[in-house]
Amino acid sequence: MIKILITGGAGFIGSALAEKLIENKDNYIVVVDNLSTGAYNKLPVLPKDNWEFIKCDVNVHNDIAAVMFAFKFDYVFHYAAVVGVQRTLANPTSVLNDIEGIRNILALSKNTGVKRVFFSSSSEIYGEAIDFPQNEYTTPLNSRLPYAIVKNVGEAFLDSYNKEYGIDYTIFRLFNTYGPKQTDDFVITKFIKKAEKNEDITIYGDGMQSRTFCYIDDNIEATLNALYRNEIINDVVNLGGDLEYTILEVANIIISLTGSKSKVIHLPALEEGDMKRRCPDISKMRKLLGRNPVHLEEGLKAMLDKGLFNNNH
Repeated sequence: MIKILITGGAGFIGSALAEKLIENKDNYIVVVDNLSTGAYNKLPVLPKDNWEFIKCDVNVHNDIAAVMFAFKFDYVFHYAAVVGVQRTLANPTSVLNDIEGIRNILALSKNTGVKRVFFSSSSEIYGEAIDFPQNEYTTPLNSRLPYAIVKNVGEAFLDSYNKEYGIDYTIFRLFNTYGPKQTDDFVITKFIKKAEKNEDITIYGDGMQSRTFCYIDDNIEATLNALYRNEIINDVVNLGGDLEYTILEVANIIISLTGSKSKVIHLPALEEGDMKRRCPDISKMRKLLGRNPVHLEEGLKAMLDKGLFNNNH
């Protein structure tokens, strides 16, 4: 049986990954989370014959060490982190504490025989890019935000541990993943909740800042293919969409799909953290999927049909 650890597994992406990994009965999954941003109600609703949840803080060495020495995992998915632009700007020291979690995971992986560590990085590390699409190798990593710096440090740790100790890694740079069970401090879920209540949808600045969006199922499928097919080893891959939408367009699409009477209200632009444009090069992701990613409208319809977007902590 393959033993897999998912840190941050009670969060949006971690819990979705756990559900799919648990479906494979050759896997035994241990989900850990300190529940600071994750929630019990996001954990898989599946028989506990090949998985368990342990409340644990990866930033506390003794806490995560007990888990990792007890199970001797084959693979680790390190997704535990303080996330969200507004939350990370409001709690910069908490974000920096996540460096300890990265250090703990890698040091313990070295000492317990972990074969590969999968790391949830972020599009934030690209900063305000000047070249598009944003390629994994040619686009500078120039963001100065604490969250982005921590992700950049995490990537450097992975590379260093690989070179010195031979631990394999895979880095996923995530671009605006959305779907059921996402908390409402992210744009898609926030807009859907407002639209369903016919409340005003607020946008920072003129709304012309553009983003691409990745439906959760695409994120998870690409991740599982990287694992099971032994791809993206000691390498990095952008996980996102390749079609750009302005935030104003996103609001109007959601208003249309929900039949809402909501109006769009413009707020002053954010002082920092709201990059003007993001668009990843997803050539490597497309190879992992063997197809094009789901379009935003298709993903939104699937999300609305499932009716699970309000499953928050």
